[in-house]
Amino acid sequence: MKTKIISVLLFFQIISASAARIETLTVWSKSMSKNIPNNVIVPDQYYIDKGRYPVLYLLHGAGDNYQGWLQIASELPKYADQYKIIIVCPDGGETSWYFDSPVDQKMRYETYTSTELISAIDQKYRTRANKYGRAIGGLSMGGHGAFFLAFRHLDLFGAAGSISGAMDIRPFQNQWDLTKRLGNYSIHQSNWDNNTIVNMVALIQGKSLQLIFDCGTSDFFITYNRQLHQELLRRKIPHEYAERPGEHTAAYWHDSIKNQMPFFNAFFTKTK
Repeated sequence: MKTKIISVLLFFQIISASAARIETLTVWSKSMSKNIPNNVIVPDQYYIDKGRYPVLYLLHGAGDNYQGWLQIASELPKYADQYKIIIVCPDGGETSWYFDSPVDQKMRYETYTSTELISAIDQKYRTRANKYGRAIGGLSMGGHGAFFLAFRHLDLFGAAGSISGAMDIRPFQNQWDLTKRLGNYSIHQSNWDNNTIVNMVALIQGKSLQLIFDCGTSDFFITYNRQLHQELLRRKIPHEYAERPGEHTAAYWHDSIKNQMPFFNAFFTKTK
């Protein structure tokens, strides 16, 4: 009987040893003078070999935090193992929108994510520390943030994905603290125009950024995703776009990230 118990314990130890690890990395943000927590999912293979690994940054939505993605898609560690990638889930504040706010100097999440966090990740982990080993994705506010950061930092990211992203924030002036981040629209219209995705497409014209995005057909952001799709088509910018039945819900996001993972894997494999 004791031998069987020991065997079972050893069996579970082996399973545990071969699974991706979820680590919490706290990063000091000099730009905001505070510590920020981030989940880092490290594939099991990382601890076996000495190779370098690509990194996928996944941004959460409004009202959520760095734990949100794992609650929506508990399979993320499995994806890290399957595709041999590091997945980083930053904390973007409940409603930062991943801007450096032009009206609130305490909100500098563009600087944090694109500079401070990436530097910390590349220093701590064996990463492929260039745009061909780095991608960014997100949902809702994070879908906007992923495209916003990728469009503005083409030297950092080679691929970007959005799920149910807010591709035009201007119709939502009274929601999700957007006025606190950008100022009153009637006074600071340029802040809104310059920081909305459908107006930023010219930044990637002729550039080597790979894009994927989707939205549920019953989502309140569907109109603006369709507008972005049409603008990309008009400018002949390659991208993958899809619509599926669904609303602005965790169930939709859970399925979408599963569908987008092969896209990111293909990008990392092609550029390896």
